Amino acid sequence: MTVTVDFWYLVGLLLGFLGVVFTFGKLLLGQFEQRLDQRFKAIDEANKATSTHWDTRFAELLEQNRREADGWQRIEKDFLRFQAALPMEYVRRDDYIRNQTVIEAKLDAVALKIENVQLKGLQQ
Repeated sequence: MTVTVDFWYLVGLLLGFLGVVFTFGKLLLGQFEQRLDQRFKAIDEANKATSTHWDTRFAELLEQNRREADGWQRIEKDFLRFQAALPMEYVRRDDYIRNQTVIEAKLDAVALKIENVQLKGLQQ
């Protein structure tokens, strides 16, 4: 039994087979590309959502830091006012003792004068 195949028939079969393989390859690569596009879109959306989340979080932190800085400035101003008012309201122990001694010396002098006046009044 002898099988005879014409050359052009063999070339046609080969070209048909290569055409089918090429078509299936092109369809398969198209599906790969479509799937990759979907994945890239999903990744881009996730990146946008993450970027938005972190932008809002950093904005909140900046606002919180700004409020804390304002609070520290207010505390610093209050402390400077306290330092300015402190000498007017605060008397050191040494100053109090000195002032008390002066007052007591003046009271002793007044008492001595009153006693002298009383003694002179008794002698007359």
